[in-house]
Amino acid sequence: MSTTTATLFRMDTDKHTCPYGLKAKDLLERKGFAVDDNLLTSREQTDTFKEKHDVETTPQIWIGDERIGGYDALRKHFGQEVKSKDETSYQPVIAIFAVAAFMALGLSWFAYQHLFTLRAFEWFIAISMCVLAIQKLQDVEQFSTMFLNYDLLAKRWIPYGYVYPFAEAGAGILMVAGALWWLSAPVALFIGTIGAVSVFKAVYIDKREIKCACVGGGSKVPLGFVSLTENLMMMVMGSWTLLKNLVL
Repeated sequence: MSTTTATLFRMDTDKHTCPYGLKAKDLLERKGFAVDDNLLTSREQTDTFKEKHDVETTPQIWIGDERIGGYDALRKHFGQEVKSKDETSYQPVIAIFAVAAFMALGLSWFAYQHLFTLRAFEWFIAISMCVLAIQKLQDVEQFSTMFLNYDLLAKRWIPYGYVYPFAEAGAGILMVAGALWWLSAPVALFIGTIGAVSVFKAVYIDKREIKCACVGGGSKVPLGFVSLTENLMMMVMGSWTLLKNLVL
């Protein structure tokens, strides 16, 4: 590809460097463009630029005489995906479960010199619970509000939405440690069962399309199979822990 010049105007002041401007410059360079990089070094200079070109945001990119627009427009110009702000995604849950799985395998190797052990499976569920709880605990107020959209117990007893993240974290931590099974197992079984019934009713009976609070109140994860799986995992872990300690 022959080198072509692209003109970029981006904000870069003492107090703020526009991240999208840097991304636009990097994308243009990776596409083989020589970038005429113009810095807007003050708010006044930025406002003047916006008024002159009748635009609302920076950065702004030109390729030849054609104004492409901002960073998202540049991605579209090159045929790359641009996600909308309200677009749902399973990526947060996939990331959490994947990291939890590798952590569990790492612990299993450290403790037993084998990757695939029963304890690795237990650690996977327990670590997943802990990480999911962390997501909720970042903003308990927002989580509890979102939780009220579908959880049957939270709708009847509002404080449950505030208690839930702490209960999930506590049960997960105890299960990682293998301690106080008589407390962790009933808690996991209880919140998992209520959660599974609530999700099943909302999604498969009422046919509602809402976002899940499983990874925090700002989640864009759709309520559905993944949310149900999370709760079923807690039910399995709680039941297995009780069975292991009371029967086996």
